[in-house]
Amino acid sequence: MHNLSTVFQFEFIRTVKKKSFWLMALSFPALIVAVFGIIYFSNQATNDAAEKMKQANYSIMITDEAGVIPLDTLRALHLTIAPSRAVGIEAAKSGSVDAYFYFPQDINKNNVEVYGQNISIFDNNRYSTFARTLLEQSAAARVEPTALAILKDRVNISSTIYRDGVQYDPSREMIAPGLFLVLFYFLIAMFGGQMLTSTTDEKENRVIEMILTTVKSRTLIMGKILALVLLAFLQALIIIVPAVIGYLVFRDNLSLPDFDLATIPFDPIRITTGAVIFAAGYMLFTGLLVAIGAAAPTAKEASGFLGIVMMLIFMPLYAAPLFISSPSSPLVQFLTYFPFTAPIPALLRNAVGNLTPVETVLVIAILLVSATVVMMIAVRLFRYGAIEYSKRLSLVTLLGPRAYLKPSRHK
Repeated sequence: MHNLSTVFQFEFIRTVKKKSFWLMALSFPALIVAVFGIIYFSNQATNDAAEKMKQANYSIMITDEAGVIPLDTLRALHLTIAPSRAVGIEAAKSGSVDAYFYFPQDINKNNVEVYGQNISIFDNNRYSTFARTLLEQSAAARVEPTALAILKDRVNISSTIYRDGVQYDPSREMIAPGLFLVLFYFLIAMFGGQMLTSTTDEKENRVIEMILTTVKSRTLIMGKILALVLLAFLQALIIIVPAVIGYLVFRDNLSLPDFDLATIPFDPIRITTGAVIFAAGYMLFTGLLVAIGAAAPTAKEASGFLGIVMMLIFMPLYAAPLFISSPSSPLVQFLTYFPFTAPIPALLRNAVGNLTPVETVLVIAILLVSATVVMMIAVRLFRYGAIEYSKRLSLVTLLGPRAYLKPSRHK
């Protein structure tokens, strides 16, 4: 236990002291701040431009052969009627008016034509927008208010769903347990590379044999894995806390949607299930990445396998609709029980509520057993790969008769 604590503290403190760790940890919050800043200044610029458009006065000439624009609207907007289409186009071309609109007799078959003076590449579309708005308002004035609300999809519909006699909101129910799926992807994506190369530094520096004379390989591996887990959660806090604070403080300034946390249902069973599946799945993939790193002679060669591991994590997402609509299908059942794909469908199905108690027990048991086996393999790979500086370990080396004889130099 003393050696385990020593290895854990050494790995954790060594990583925390690295500038690269904080650069990676703080880069995401900095990116969030930059995105929020861009959104804020973009919204501000849009609002300023809208205000300027409201205050600006444009001279517009129209020809309404379709007869859709009421005379009251023409007078209210100070629109001038052109004697003919040719006169209107010439007026817009010469600059005597800012824009000219031509509404043909049959606007269903012929295009509405808009001619205007250049403003800028981003603002020239205001003429077309004004013409479309003019048509919509003119048509709306002729339609009954109730029919207009239906046509413009302004009718609000309140929907209440019941399950077992209790009000049920599926989308809100899956928020809390679904966070474990997001956290799983985030931690693997951010720390996968470090997990993969966590055992290669000592091998490349040629100090691994000296370390193994005082520390058991099992203790060294477990200490590294525990340090990686804690570092991953530390980085998650570094990212999540600033994001939450920024949302609470600058929500109104950035026009972000108002999200009431008090309305989110918290199902203790599904949340606990999600936490256990997440922990078991995370330990499984941590052990897998550490095992791959232990078998590879260098960090460069180990990093080549990261893409394969990421495929195991992201591949199940292509079947996500099946996890929700057809949880009993053979493909979903296979992906749910296959250890290296199980965390994703299990977490998603738990979030939507179609993971049965029996399936929950089986998935957790499979993940825990698989994580234990992978950890044992990682220890064995590390023990016999410690002195292999030039090539990867083969299965013959790992499973051969000599693999079961502990080298005297390794404790």
